[in-house]
Amino acid sequence: MARAAAVTPPTPDGAGADRSGAVLSRLQLMVTRKLDGLLQGDYAGLLPGPGSEAGESREYRPGDDVRRMDWPVTARTTMPHVRRTVADRELETWLAVDLSASLDFGTGRWLKRDVVVAAAAALAHLTVRGGNRIGAVVGTGAPAAAPAGRWRGPAPPTGPGTLVRLPARAGRKEAQGLLRAIAGAEIRPGRSDLGALVDMLNRPPRRRGVAVVISDFLAPPQQWGRPIRKLRVRHDVLAIEVVDPRELELPDVGVLPVVDPETGELHEVQTADPRLRRRYADAAGAQRAAIATELRSAGAAHLRLRTDRDWLLDMVRFVAAQRHARTRGTTR
Repeated sequence: MARAAAVTPPTPDGAGADRSGAVLSRLQLMVTRKLDGLLQGDYAGLLPGPGSEAGESREYRPGDDVRRMDWPVTARTTMPHVRRTVADRELETWLAVDLSASLDFGTGRWLKRDVVVAAAAALAHLTVRGGNRIGAVVGTGAPAAAPAGRWRGPAPPTGPGTLVRLPARAGRKEAQGLLRAIAGAEIRPGRSDLGALVDMLNRPPRRRGVAVVISDFLAPPQQWGRPIRKLRVRHDVLAIEVVDPRELELPDVGVLPVVDPETGELHEVQTADPRLRRRYADAAGAQRAAIATELRSAGAAHLRLRTDRDWLLDMVRFVAAQRHARTRGTTR
C-alpha cells in the first residue's frame, strides 16, 4: 500500500551524485546552526545516552525500563525503585539506513532519500561532537524479476540486495566520509530486506549503545519487528520513519499514471473518484498505525519525518520531548 510514485524522467548517474553533494553541503550549515547549543548536560544526542556506572535510585514511574529495577532498595522501602545510570562519555551509535527504491520519491520540499540523508547527517553531527563513534549499515534494494504487468524502462537485474557495513569511527572527518558513502549509495530497483538490515546491527554483539533505523518502513512489520525487538534488548533504539504526503492521501488530479519504484509496475489511477481517494486514505492510515504499533511494542522511540515539512524542526521538537521525558523519569 502507498508505494506509487508519479512517473518522472530517469536521472543521469552524474546528476544524482552532484545532487547528493549539494545536499550534504547545505545540510552541514543547517544542522550546525539549529542543533548546536540545543542540548546541554551529560550527553548530547537524540536519545539519552545509556550508562554503565550506577547512579542514585528513585521511585519507579510508568514507562521506566524494568531492567534497571533496584531490588535491594525496593525490598527495603516496599516501594518499587529504579537505579539511574551515569551516561557513558564514549558512546557508539550505529545507523541502519534503508535506501530501497521507494525512498527515491517525493512530492514535497524534499525527496524521501534526501530526508534519510538529512537525518543521518543530524545524527552524525550530534554523535561525533562528543568524541563518540558512529557507524552504519546501508541496504540498497533487492531487485525482483520483472512483473507481468507493464514495465517502464528495462527489466531490473536479479540477485540479492546489497547490504554494506561502514565501520564505526570517531572524528568529524570520518563522519563526513560516512555521510558521503550513504548519500552516494546507488538506489536499485527492488525492495531491501529491512529485517536483514536491522539484524546486521545485532551481529557481532556490541557493548550497549544507540541504534537508529532510518526507513519508510513499507516492508511488512512481520519482517522487521522481531529484529528490532532483539536490538532493543541490548541497545536504545530510535526508529526514524520517512513519509511523503502522497503516501497518505491522493490529490484530485484526474487520471494519474503512477509506477511502483520497487517493482516497476505501471498503473493509471482515476483520482477524481472520491470513494477511491477515501479508501486510499483509510488504507494508508491503517498502514501507518500498524507501523507505529509495531515500533511501540518493540520498545523503540519513534520519530516521523515528512518531505513536506521542516524535518530539522521536527527533530528539534523530538529532542525537546525526549529531554522533558527524561526529567520525568521516562524516555518513551
